[in-house]
Amino acid sequence: MLDFAIFAVTFVIILVGAVLYLYPSSRSASGIPGLNPTEEKDGNIQDIVNQGSLHEFLACLHGQFGPVASFWFGGRPVVSLGSVDQLRQHINPNRTTDSFETMLKSLLGYRSGMGGGATEAVMRKKLYESAVNNTLKENFPLLLKLVEELVGKWKSFPKDQHTPLCAHLLGLAMKAVTQLALGDRFRNDAEVIGFRKNHEAIWSEIGKGYLDGSMEKSSIRKEHYESALAEMETVLMSVAKDRKGQRSQTAFVDALLQSNLTDRQVMEDSMVFTLAGCVITANLCIWAVHFLSTSEEVQEKLHQELEDVLGSEPVSLDKIPQLRYFQQVLNETVRTAKLTPIAAQLQENEGKVDQHIIPKETLVIYALGVVLQDADTWILPYFFDNIKGKERECHHQAKKKDVGLLLTFYTTISPHFRFAYTVATVVLSTVVRQLKLHQVKGQVVEARSELVSTPKDDTWITVSKRS
Repeated sequence: MLDFAIFAVTFVIILVGAVLYLYPSSRSASGIPGLNPTEEKDGNIQDIVNQGSLHEFLACLHGQFGPVASFWFGGRPVVSLGSVDQLRQHINPNRTTDSFETMLKSLLGYRSGMGGGATEAVMRKKLYESAVNNTLKENFPLLLKLVEELVGKWKSFPKDQHTPLCAHLLGLAMKAVTQLALGDRFRNDAEVIGFRKNHEAIWSEIGKGYLDGSMEKSSIRKEHYESALAEMETVLMSVAKDRKGQRSQTAFVDALLQSNLTDRQVMEDSMVFTLAGCVITANLCIWAVHFLSTSEEVQEKLHQELEDVLGSEPVSLDKIPQLRYFQQVLNETVRTAKLTPIAAQLQENEGKVDQHIIPKETLVIYALGVVLQDADTWILPYFFDNIKGKERECHHQAKKKDVGLLLTFYTTISPHFRFAYTVATVVLSTVVRQLKLHQVKGQVVEARSELVSTPKDDTWITVSKRS
């Protein structure tokens, strides 16, 4: 289920640096075809900067050197895998570590949960699964209410009014994540606004300030970031203190408080869940609604599935698994948008891919953005596939299945994507029941590939009431 939720284990070049800082690797060359260092000190960092993002760099790297390629981060070699066959050889389906969580914590300077063994990893995984399941179950009516409020606002707009998806859906994500993760304190709009201000200050620096050290060179930016992080930590500690010992166990943080985690660990885990949860949820919804606006046919097929599965009843948590076409649309959204285009694992023991030996403690990148827009695997590699008819869908079914089987071991590891898929399903089901979405003529939407892919500029649609 949720084949594409694996993309929560992703990172840009700043996270490559974090991994190599945490796990020093061999400085010996891997012998794998690839780029020589452009500069002795920085390796190929300037090449990555020149390409605009790590994803664009990897697309060029694999185009030049094939499915297994190498480059240098500083004085250290990195191996990248850019095809289905090579990913299948390397991925370990029994791994339980969430690389996204590990990297994000390292960037924030956190250490909780990063030094435990396999048993601790399994326990934390079960804790988060239970926390997310309980949070969604207890707060589903609230989630419906928040989405209905937004859709009601859209319904009140004149037919030709442009609706800014990024602004509106990021606002929805902030409300949903804070209230469901941290409790009813964030039903106060002032609390959400304060959270959003600090969230944006922290996330923007994680996305850019660590790449070239520019934040360290700007005392104003560094002070702004550190102030926002400290203020957010204070708020999260206060939330945990207020909710500790209360009878109502409805929020994500409540499950953490009922475990054997320390107060500091609860705060750090709450920080990671809310930081990542807001951005992943918002951008999954943004891209999904944007792509829907480009296809009336997909909107109608979604509407028909709602009629078949729900009739006149509202969407419910237990019915969501039956909305299979909705899941296909969300999967295709994640693929087309390259929502989180890079994943990686540390090579714990010496390994082999094809004829290439990968030394122990080498960082191995999964170039998912490259694989999931491979013309040999996907029908419309660079465009949202309207999923028309069984013949087209079955044409590449085998390879699509391979990709899913290779990567689904991450599905239940990431609580952020489980949450995001649920919110996105509620958003889409509520929207297509009441509205028709239309793209703005002449609008060109470009993606910015960072930790999570987001539109470079706000994305606009128009809406009309469904008769």
